[in-house]
Order: sequence, then C-alpha cells, then structure tokens
Amino acid sequence: MTDRDAVPFDLASMRKQYRADGLAESELAASPVEQFARWFKQAATDGGLFEPNAMVVSTADAEGRPSSRTVLLKHFDEQGFVFYTNYDSRKARDLAQNPYVSLLFPWHPMARQVIVSGVARRTGRDETAAYFRSRPHGSQLGAWASAQSSVVSTRADIDAAYAELAARYPEGEQVPVPPHWGGFRVAPRTVEFWQGRENRLHDRLRYVGQPDGSWRVERLCP
Repeated sequence: MTDRDAVPFDLASMRKQYRADGLAESELAASPVEQFARWFKQAATDGGLFEPNAMVVSTADAEGRPSSRTVLLKHFDEQGFVFYTNYDSRKARDLAQNPYVSLLFPWHPMARQVIVSGVARRTGRDETAAYFRSRPHGSQLGAWASAQSSVVSTRADIDAAYAELAARYPEGEQVPVPPHWGGFRVAPRTVEFWQGRENRLHDRLRYVGQPDGSWRVERLCP
C-alpha cells in the first residue's frame, strides 16, 4: 500500500463519548421481549435510524466456521424473533446443520445494542405464506428470481430472470409462494441490552432463560 492509498484517518484516535444516563436493573421489564419492545419503539420513533429492524444474523456451519449478514426483523413476540430467507441460502444451510444463532441490533445513534442468542426453527408454511402475501409484488418476484448465495455469472442474468417472472406474473396476479423460501423464528435463550456510557463503562444487562420459563437478569462488566 502506498502513502496515497493509506487510510486518511487516525483510527486509533477515532472515538465518541457516549451518554451519561444508563440502564439500571430497576428499569427493566419482566421479560426480554417486553424490554425489547420498549427499546424498539424508541429506536423506530426517536432513534434517527434508517432501518431500526435491521439486524446482523450470525451463524456457524457444522465445522464452526462463522458468517454474518444483515437481514430485517419481520415479527417478534414471546416465542421469538422472526426473519425470512431463501432456504438454500448460506444462512439457512448453516442453520440446518447448527441451529444456534446470534442476532445483533446495532442502534449506534442511540449508543445501544441488543444481542439475542438462541435457537432457530423454521416457521410453518401458513405463517410463511401469510407474510409472503404481504410483500410488495416486486419482492415476491425477487424471491423467485434469486438463487440466494449461489454464484451467478453477471447481473444481467439476475435481471433477465426477474423480467421473465414479471412477464409471467404481472402486477395484480398472485405469485405462488416459493417452496424454497420461508421464515426462521429464533427462540431466545439470552438477551443482552447494551447501553453506552461515559469512559467506556457501559451498562450491560442480560436476561438468561431459566428451566421454569422465567428469566434471570445479570449484569456484565463492560
């Protein structure tokens, strides 16, 4: 790398001072999903985030080799956090071999993160079909046009596949639900709420699931 190509920043000195107000145990909701709902509402309304439901999904294959990607959360409740994908994609193949998954919500403008660790299971076909029908027409076609995670020669090949589908299923005509496409529900085992604090002494409160279905809260060192 030449001096001209060097990064024009002093990375070691790049830092922000986080907020002074923190997160106390007494402020937490009874369950992590209820607490997530509180924070998500704030992120969606006051957080200044482009896509507050964007989350990093990290998986590992049978040999433990990790991979991460950003997907959109489409539903959450006490049973878990739901996203949709091509079942032939890398993430889905990983989950078929190793169902343990981590979800990360990086709400940087709010100096907050939520980290979910749990087990992923496929959603039922009725639930998948109901969500698929709610997608824009173009997104429905896109689920058919892309063989997600597979190698393709050119962008033109993808565009041609989409154009063929658009001609077969014009706007207003029902697009069938792809058999290779559907949802995953991540049932949480731990959920950490991370609040940035001054001097890097962040607040980290983690819910840990108990055998009786209740939740224990523990504080982690920053």
